[in-house]
Amino acid sequence: MEQTRHPLMRPDDADAFRQALRSVQRRTEVPLVFGGQVLNGALRLSEFLGARTSGLRGLSVFPGAGLGGHVVAYGHPAAVNDYGTAKSITHDYDRPVLGEGIRSVVAAPVTVHGSVRGVLYGAVRAVLPLGDRAVDALVDASRRLAGEISLRDEVDRRVQLLQTAACDELMNDRDRVTAEEVRELHTEFRSIAQAMEDTELRDRLRQACERLARLGVQRKSELISPLAPRELDVLAQVALGCSNAEAGRRLSLLPETVKAYLRSAMRKLEVHSRHEAVVVARRRGLLP
Repeated sequence: MEQTRHPLMRPDDADAFRQALRSVQRRTEVPLVFGGQVLNGALRLSEFLGARTSGLRGLSVFPGAGLGGHVVAYGHPAAVNDYGTAKSITHDYDRPVLGEGIRSVVAAPVTVHGSVRGVLYGAVRAVLPLGDRAVDALVDASRRLAGEISLRDEVDRRVQLLQTAACDELMNDRDRVTAEEVRELHTEFRSIAQAMEDTELRDRLRQACERLARLGVQRKSELISPLAPRELDVLAQVALGCSNAEAGRRLSLLPETVKAYLRSAMRKLEVHSRHEAVVVARRRGLLP
């Protein structure tokens, strides 16, 4: 599956790869981490931390070739303790790899719904196997990255459905994506974001929710949210018709806590009822 990007909704996935590599270096002492996305059938190495040369930058790695190509082809992590003499891989890329001084290297796939969308590497410049801690950190980062890309894909898919429904007048009514479905999607994604332990992923998903809510807003002055994230979470549930108790169950909050967040949101929006709060929030682009 190739990456698709909606120009309004989706940030550059390369940034997500850089964040994943930074997380590996924060958790380990691996001196060189790098990786890239699978685009047009080949892995393109684009992100590097700790590189000494530019030989690997922009390199296209094809399925089955080298360590990365092996990972792309078979979809599971792989490692070699001495790249130059390894018999388990081909040596199509020895010149740039050995030119960087790489000897021991581990590669982990970023797999989304069974398709390898990228590869993350960790490497040392000595014949010294990377320890379990480093390997675990690399694999964990690849899984977290896959989760974020999967969420981005789903947002893109839903937005594409929305645009198709809005532009195609010949579509059957039963196939149209309604405003209510967009609101349900927005609320569901906010709930998913709240459950995430990774703060970077949570913040990015919330930003995607904000873009989704603002699709119909034109004036930039209306795009500044006065509400805290938890207040928006509660208001999104209320917009779907949930009672305080129902919103609390969905958000793992006590009904009294939901009521407090709702009162705070109403005060900030300068309204006096739940209904008015939802109407004003939608008008400002805070809710879809």
